[in-house]
Order: sequence, then C-alpha cells, then structure tokens
Amino acid sequence: MLSKAYRFFEYAYLVIAVFFAYEAVNNWSTERNRAYLFAFFVVVSIFMFFFKRNFRKKMEERNK
Repeated sequence: MLSKAYRFFEYAYLVIAVFFAYEAVNNWSTERNRAYLFAFFVVVSIFMFFFKRNFRKKMEERNK
C-alpha cells in the first residue's frame, strides 16, 4: 500500500513539471524572469521524480 502512495507522488511531480512548463511557455514573451523561474521549477520537479523513483526502488529491494 505504501508503495502505491510513493508511486502516486512520483507521477505527481511529473504533472507539476508539465504545469510549470506550460506556464513558462505562456509567460516567455511577456514576463521573461517569471518564465525562467517556472523553467527552474520544471527542472526541480523532474529531478524530484527521478530521485523519488530511485528511493522507492531501493526501498522495495530492501523489503524483499
């Protein structure tokens, strides 16, 4: 059950990354600094997805 929760939050980071990418594209021509901030959040969200994924897999291996 806990693994399903971890997996849900992994993919939630990807959804957040897509949202921030959309906002970065929308703000690119009007507010460049805000678009850079959203692009930074995209990178952080993708990093967190892979970090949480790696952490979950290590926990699953340890629990076997």
